[in-house]
Amino acid sequence: MAAISTHCSIRAENPYLSSPFSGRSLFRSPLSSRKFSGVSFSSPAIRGRISCQTSSITSPPSSSVNGKAKSELKDFLHIDDFDKDTILKILDRAAEVKALLKSGERTFLPFKGKTMAMIFAKPSMRTRVSFETGFFLLGGHAIYLGPDDIQMGKREETRDVARVLSCYNDIIMARVFAHQDILDLAKYATVPVINGLTDYNHPCQIMADALTIIEHVGQLEGTKVVYVGDGNNIVHSWLLLASIIPFHFVCACPQGYDPDAKTVEKAQQTGISKIEITNDPKEAVKGADVVYSDVWASMGQKEEAAHRRQAFQGFQVDENLMKLAGPKAYFMHCLPAERGVEVTDGVIEAPNSIVFPQAENRMHAQNAIMLHLLGV
Repeated sequence: MAAISTHCSIRAENPYLSSPFSGRSLFRSPLSSRKFSGVSFSSPAIRGRISCQTSSITSPPSSSVNGKAKSELKDFLHIDDFDKDTILKILDRAAEVKALLKSGERTFLPFKGKTMAMIFAKPSMRTRVSFETGFFLLGGHAIYLGPDDIQMGKREETRDVARVLSCYNDIIMARVFAHQDILDLAKYATVPVINGLTDYNHPCQIMADALTIIEHVGQLEGTKVVYVGDGNNIVHSWLLLASIIPFHFVCACPQGYDPDAKTVEKAQQTGISKIEITNDPKEAVKGADVVYSDVWASMGQKEEAAHRRQAFQGFQVDENLMKLAGPKAYFMHCLPAERGVEVTDGVIEAPNSIVFPQAENRMHAQNAIMLHLLGV
């Protein structure tokens, strides 16, 4: 394992920090240059460790960085565990490696001889295939552990799972329900842990979204991103990104379905981005560069689906709403989509829909995250 300590030690708890805006542009240089935003890709080995705790799945944890710079953190649990420069470096690296794979290059194998354990308490097509394929294309071997394979926290304690998997693998990815589960896994693991999704946030998805916006709009900084729907884990990750990179983020949601108030307050207090929470989607989308949607009832909320369909009337992204956004607005959706519910078929299939490039970029963004954490 590249510069990863193999001894087991438990880290101190850390305050949840955010960084001031450094003034750096998110504009992506042409792929042909093989150099992005002037960033060198000789990433340092990652030695730093992070540990944090939270009292609920809907509130962000407190953290501190154990005397290490934020760019040296070992795990990828929340986007704002990292400063702006580090996030930009990861996004630039994602673009570079994507271009390499698109060219047909298959000799870049930085993960050769490495294994990744993938824990799935929640099943997912995109998360599994993007991580497994991406790790394989870069030379590694991924091991799928489904909901019945481990039953983490039920059949075996999370701290024991973390220690055992650390003995066998170079990196762990987990897609779970309770946010505390990913925090506990990271606390006891001695290899990098990646948050593949929790009920609180979804950082890998938003990294892929940022990469997609840079590719199509030209930059993320200064753009207007309008999310229409439930104030869920996707919104929380957008808010955390907005606390380190300046752009205009609007969440348009029905009353009672707002994002976590502490996360909103924390992002607003950084003063980095313009952040708005509104109940008027028609007003919200005006002048948007991106209109973003997600299912109204996520996994684990399906018993609420009928009630939510009533509560979310007027929040469907249809052709009329996209017209209000303007002819240059792109449509994004993290998928899976319920066509005819939160979005119409016409919108998701329209020329300005970038849903499927967005889905592809899950793999490229995650590859870059793993390269950064493994120091290669």
